Amino acid sequence: MVDTDEQLEIITKGVDEIVDTDTLRDKINSNIPLKIKFGMDPTAPDIHLGHTVALRKLKQFQDLGHKIIIIIGDFTAAIGDPSGKSQTRKLLSKEEILKNAETYKAQIFKILDINKTKIVFNSEWLGKLNFADAINLASKCTVAKMLEREDFKSRYVNHESIGLHEFLYPLIQGYDSIHLQSDVELGGTDQKFNILMGRTLQKDYGLPQQVAILMPLLEGTDGVKKMSKSLGNYVGIYESANDIFGKLMSIPDILIIRYFNLITDIHPKEIKSISDGIDSGSLNPMDAKMHLAHEVVKLYYDENQAKYAKDYFVVKFRNREIPEDISDFKIPDSVFVDSQNDSETKVVNMIKLLVESKICPSNSEARRLVNQGAVKLGIERISEFECKIKYGDILRVGKLKILRIVY
Repeated sequence: MVDTDEQLEIITKGVDEIVDTDTLRDKINSNIPLKIKFGMDPTAPDIHLGHTVALRKLKQFQDLGHKIIIIIGDFTAAIGDPSGKSQTRKLLSKEEILKNAETYKAQIFKILDINKTKIVFNSEWLGKLNFADAINLASKCTVAKMLEREDFKSRYVNHESIGLHEFLYPLIQGYDSIHLQSDVELGGTDQKFNILMGRTLQKDYGLPQQVAILMPLLEGTDGVKKMSKSLGNYVGIYESANDIFGKLMSIPDILIIRYFNLITDIHPKEIKSISDGIDSGSLNPMDAKMHLAHEVVKLYYDENQAKYAKDYFVVKFRNREIPEDISDFKIPDSVFVDSQNDSETKVVNMIKLLVESKICPSNSEARRLVNQGAVKLGIERISEFECKIKYGDILRVGKLKILRIVY
């Protein structure tokens, strides 16, 4: 196996926090492959780059010779992880859970080696616990401890409901660590309470405690909010190579190194060299971004597709040409300010147009883009919510979202 210092350099790349680094070093020094636990509640089946932050770290562990155990939380998904939620989550049916689980399994193997990854469903052991077992597990934690969680504390202070079953979630996730006797549990920073509960329970059950590795939450392409499909600032791993490349070219420069650290397998030394180059001015941020986009596309497609996507971007976007495969969007009557107007030039509500065309997920996001000058008709920036438009006009939002208007 790779020596301990080299492993730690790779493992710590992009990590937000490691709880018990000394134990991690000791475990690696043992030269026994570690059991790395990662849980996924199958509540949303489309994986984007934000989800891959943890999966890429698992791949790095896997390449270093450690054992990856993916827990599909079919049992815990029926409870619904309350982490970061301001209200009780809707419970999923067994059918929904299993359908989503199959989708997740297909997608994670775009990243992990299927032959070196163990997938388990936690209903295999949790479903066998009886009521006495559940009471014994519940006795391991106090209500006061549970209310230390920010989401629970906030809901309690604001007199918002907290289901008793939600208190069980961290305990059940912790019990998974007992059953698997995991050496390391990996998760996002929003999972810290749950992962530390696993450490606590392992100690109570007389087992060696797992190391907690917490990964940051990835900002979306807007550079501000967490990557989310509902916010439209996401990059899906099943999108076309051209779309992935183009979306990554639209991120703010400030996120370049963060994205290198979190969503690529580039060695930390190379990332430092890129960062130093940008800081010194010897490397153009646009070229660094090209490198980033190429590396990410290569991960989910191949070298040839990555090169083609780069060439496509350079020709079609950097050179400001309009793509040949541009989509037409037929404006519905609801978007026109006066749908009876038969003249060549019509007045439209730009907010409605952006939402109806699916460019923006909400009216507020559409208003934000217009106010920021991100919306263009042809080469003219739109600054008003109502504007004149002609058949065949090209609507642009950012570098990637381009439509030809028809009616």
